Amino acid sequence: MHTSTKHDMAEGLVDGAGNNPTGIYGWRKRCLYLLVLLLLVIILVNLGLTIWIMVVLDFNIHGIGDLRITGNGLRLEGRAEFVDTLYAEKISSEVNSSLNLMSQRSLQLTAG
Repeated sequence: MHTSTKHDMAEGLVDGAGNNPTGIYGWRKRCLYLLVLLLLVIILVNLGLTIWIMVVLDFNIHGIGDLRITGNGLRLEGRAEFVDTLYAEKISSEVNSSLNLMSQRSLQLTAG
């Protein structure tokens, strides 16, 4: 049976009852520090990748790259490629400018 000494109590190794040590010691403490370090690394990698994606896609407060958000909807300045079906209420070009629609397979315009 271990009796607590003044030295043990001064270092906080023994609780008020004098029987059980308080705190985390040994391998548990190392595992806790390793877990905190691992979480910190994951957070930093996540933030770095998020910032990288925002820079590559040219995110800003007005839109993404050439795609701008306006009060009337979206405005695309430049070229765009749509992988699947495009649904829009209105597609128009600027005044005195042509609107080009190209397709590798078939182009179907439906009004209804």
